[in-house]
Amino acid sequence: MSEPTQKYSITMPRDIADAARARSGPSGLSAYVAAAVARQIERDNLNELIQVAEAEHGPITEDEVQAVRDQLHHARAQQAGDGKSAA
Repeated sequence: MSEPTQKYSITMPRDIADAARARSGPSGLSAYVAAAVARQIERDNLNELIQVAEAEHGPITEDEVQAVRDQLHHARAQQAGDGKSAA
């Protein structure tokens, strides 16, 4: 069962509203905006976690970021390879 909804009135620039409406598809503008707000809340929560971690352990270096990117790239490459061999 989905969460209860409530109607809200928001104000945004017309060009943004037009672009969102054009992309919203069959689910409609309200669902599109709700999904965008949910993604922003997730980003805000992640940024808060990063700030707490950096305050405790120090800033994340570019080398550390690149090492994680390399690990993700390697894992995705392995998954793609595994998917092809199973087909």
